[in-house]
Amino acid sequence: MYRLTLGHIMAILFFSLASITTFAQSRVQSVSLAGNAYVTQRADKVHISDNGVENWNSPQTTVSAYFHVDKPQTITLSLQGTGHATMRMTCNGKEQDIKFDSDEPTVAGNLKIKISKPGYVRVDLKGMKRDGGNFANITNLMVAYTDGNITCVHDFSNYWGRRGPSVHLGYTLPEGNDYEWFYNEVTVPHEGEVMHSYYMAAGFGEGYFGMQYNSKTERRILFSVWSPFDTQDPRNIPEDQRIRMLRQGDGVKIGEFGNEGSGGQSFMIYPWKAGTTYSFLMHVRPDGKGNTIYTAYFYATEEGEWRLVAEFLRPQTNTWYTHPHSFLENFNPEQGYLTRKVQFKNQWARTTDGRWVRPLNATFTNDGTAQAGVRLDYAGGQTADGKALFLKMGGFFDENVQAGTRFPLPAYDTTQPPQIDWQALEELGKTK
Repeated sequence: MYRLTLGHIMAILFFSLASITTFAQSRVQSVSLAGNAYVTQRADKVHISDNGVENWNSPQTTVSAYFHVDKPQTITLSLQGTGHATMRMTCNGKEQDIKFDSDEPTVAGNLKIKISKPGYVRVDLKGMKRDGGNFANITNLMVAYTDGNITCVHDFSNYWGRRGPSVHLGYTLPEGNDYEWFYNEVTVPHEGEVMHSYYMAAGFGEGYFGMQYNSKTERRILFSVWSPFDTQDPRNIPEDQRIRMLRQGDGVKIGEFGNEGSGGQSFMIYPWKAGTTYSFLMHVRPDGKGNTIYTAYFYATEEGEWRLVAEFLRPQTNTWYTHPHSFLENFNPEQGYLTRKVQFKNQWARTTDGRWVRPLNATFTNDGTAQAGVRLDYAGGQTADGKALFLKMGGFFDENVQAGTRFPLPAYDTTQPPQIDWQALEELGKTK
């Protein structure tokens, strides 16, 4: 039988005290790959789920995890996972190969990284060697740190966290008027053009109107109105509370939507381009019978003409235009590591007595993901040249803007409202 000597006991006690002292001086943040990682280079069918990184078998695939450090310091990175493989961890130009050889969760690695300034940190993972079909299933990146705070997606929805924070601009209109029209111009800069984005230009109290980048072969002009009936499933909407289509533009598809409230939806396939400015004109008016009519017009810049998207009737609603706003969102959680950006300019609202007025200012806000403090990559305000407003989100950039910040509208020529042929608009979509 092995017997402990006094020397052994003293050595164990000294080691334990040293470990306790070290632990007291540092903290460890578990950064789950389920909420904070993305496949940034794909060569297989690897998938990031709530269980970690699965089906990873190509050495050409890169999985990247992100977290934010708010104090300069030296941190130590480790990986938690299962499997029988050697993984390579790279951060800030330093790398370490880490071997896993267990079907039980194991923490391994001790890559020390000097953080010189506050900001987001990217850690790249690659598979080097494997025994069997797949590389290790990595579930967490462990970050040992001594100062400040580590920000990442935790105790929050992985789906919404990986999508990134949606951002908005709310336009303040002069009080004392009823408004029925809102006009806005939108430009997606080349550096902000990312698939699965919604660049929403002309929102209102009961819906939204803007353009989407849906796939490599399809872009849309999308217009939606919520039903007054609160449900996530459009099939549950009673007949007398359904959105009804009154007019439909050429080539426009009419349908329904759910999972974010429910209602009527319309979209036009249109190959809009980054760097080109497009105009959106939204009309809201009561019909005098307890309903409200919503009409969306899109100016096809390449064609040089206005096009009707759709005209909807929302029952049990009596309102003029309220809550004019714009927003930017990513609707694919696999692409939350990419930065999106959009610009808006030349906002105008038209009163019920036919006067065009400009909004007084624009207020920046964001969604629950930002408000929960799990993502910090959100911004908005005036562009550097002062000629437009912008929104920016995703991609783990370091600067951000506080929600509630108000911005003046750009000081371009405010005396020339849009010139609209109202009669021509009324004829669009009518059967000839």
